[in-house]
Amino acid sequence: MPIELIDMKIHIVLLFTLGIALNLHAQKTPTTVQPSTSVPTTIPQIKAELEKSPNPILYTRDILKKKFRIDTIIVSRTRTFSGIADSLAYHGKEKMVYGPYGPAGKRFLVQLLSKAPNQFYHISQIFIDTALFRYHVADSLGNLIITKIRSGKATFGQLAETYSMGGEASTKGDLGWIARGILLPTIEHEVLVHKKGDVFKIWSASGLHIIQKMDEPKQDTGFALMLQVFL
Repeated sequence: MPIELIDMKIHIVLLFTLGIALNLHAQKTPTTVQPSTSVPTTIPQIKAELEKSPNPILYTRDILKKKFRIDTIIVSRTRTFSGIADSLAYHGKEKMVYGPYGPAGKRFLVQLLSKAPNQFYHISQIFIDTALFRYHVADSLGNLIITKIRSGKATFGQLAETYSMGGEASTKGDLGWIARGILLPTIEHEVLVHKKGDVFKIWSASGLHIIQKMDEPKQDTGFALMLQVFL
């Protein structure tokens, strides 16, 4: 089992969305967008006009007259992504319009309206599942692993390949950069109090987590507000 995750607190998402919405309405633009003499009809034209518009949401509603949706995207990891949305949230540029995506008849464009930062932690893990091992066996194995690492008899990566029962065994234990609020609170706390390179163990309801702090925390893109325009 990979490192345990918890749900991101919903009020973070709501506050972020509210902040962006207030910022959009605070811009010096009219409450309705006055129709232009010509409405873009091709996808390249629509993308270009959305990127130029000071308020793409009102432009979509009042000029393009197309259905749209606004989503707040949470970036939980910076190495792997669950789909197009979080990949664009992390790699995309603000104001840029991407796509179209989707099958014929259900295509849509995605505009990255804004980004916000979050703190990320870089750790490696060896997970020992207590559904397979009794507590005292897992504890003894964990102590043996930590002793080997600290004595230099083996590296964390080598032992992760041998002992870890989570998917991280394929990456030699390296979980990459993980966003604040995604890790278990107990693991997150220990990551903050330990130094880079430290190896320590933490128990959870699922088993024993042997953690190595790979880097100091850093700020990176953690949230994005996206406009989805249905063609």
